Amino acid sequence: MRTAVISHPFCRKHKMIEDHPECPARLDVITDRLLASGVDIAITHLQAPKASRDDFLRAHDEPLVSHVEQTIPAEGLAELDGDTWLCPDSMKAIERAVGAGLLAVDEILADKLDAAFCSVRPPGHHANRSTSAGFCVFNNLAIAVKYAQSKGVKRIAILDFDVHHGNGTQDIFLDDDNVLFCSLFQHPFYPNTAVENNATLVNSPLPIASDGNDLKAVYLEQWLPKLNEFKPELLFISAGFDAHLEDDMASLKFVEDDYAWLTTQLAEFCQQQDCKGIISYLEGGYALSALGRSAVAHIKALVDAP
Repeated sequence: MRTAVISHPFCRKHKMIEDHPECPARLDVITDRLLASGVDIAITHLQAPKASRDDFLRAHDEPLVSHVEQTIPAEGLAELDGDTWLCPDSMKAIERAVGAGLLAVDEILADKLDAAFCSVRPPGHHANRSTSAGFCVFNNLAIAVKYAQSKGVKRIAILDFDVHHGNGTQDIFLDDDNVLFCSLFQHPFYPNTAVENNATLVNSPLPIASDGNDLKAVYLEQWLPKLNEFKPELLFISAGFDAHLEDDMASLKFVEDDYAWLTTQLAEFCQQQDCKGIISYLEGGYALSALGRSAVAHIKALVDAP
C-alpha cells in the first residue's frame, strides 16, 4: 500500500509535568525505529499542516475550544484536567496533531495514498465533544472523520485498539449511524465507560492478561462480521500501543506481531471491500522501546499489504 507517515516537529513542543508518560520522546522512538528498521525508505514522509479553529469545532463545542485557548499559559504549565497539562507551545502541537488527519484525508481522497499513520501528539480519543481528558486535548481522529464526511465520504469505520476505551470518540459518534465504532480495551479500567453496543457500536472489553489470541478472537468474531455488514468507504484506526506486554500502564499482553496481524487483516479487508484507504492515529503507548517496535510493525504491515 502507498503509505505515508505524517508528523511535524511542533508535536514535540507540547510538554507536561516532569516524568509524564505522554512525552515528546514517544515520537522520537518511532522515528528512530523506522530508520533502524529500513521501513523508512518505503514510505512517504509528510509534514502536518496547521489546523484552524474551525477544524476544532467540527467535533467540539465552542466552550471547550475557548477553555483550551484560555488555559494555555504564557509561561510554565497549566492544568487542563487531572492528567493533562498545557504549556505555552501546546497549541502549536495541537494544531499539527489535528492537521495531520486532515492532510491524510485529502491525500487518500485524491488517490495519492492508500494509508497514512499520523505520528503526532497530544493523543485524542478520550476527548469528547465538551471535555478534554486522559492526556487528550481535542479528538484528532474524530475531527478528521468529520472532515472526511464534509468531503462526501458516507460510511466510515473507526477501529480503536488502545488499551483504554475510546470513550471520547464513542461520545462524538454515538448518534451517527454512518460511523461504525469498534473498540477493544482492558476492563474494568480507565475511563470506566459503561459497556454498551448497538448497530454501529461494538465494544469488546478484555480481562486482565488477555493476549494476542484474545485480540484475534475479537477481530474475527466481533469486528469483522460488523465490518462486512457495514461496508465502510474509509477506515480510521486509533492506534494505541499501551496494551503491549511491556507497558506497565496496563495489564494486557499484546506484542508487536499481534499489532502487525491486526493491521494486515484491516489492510486486506480494505482492499477486498474497495475502501478508499486507512488513516491511523497514534494514541497511547508509554513503554518507549515497545512503542517504537509496535508502531513500526503497524506501519510495516500497511506498507507490505499488496
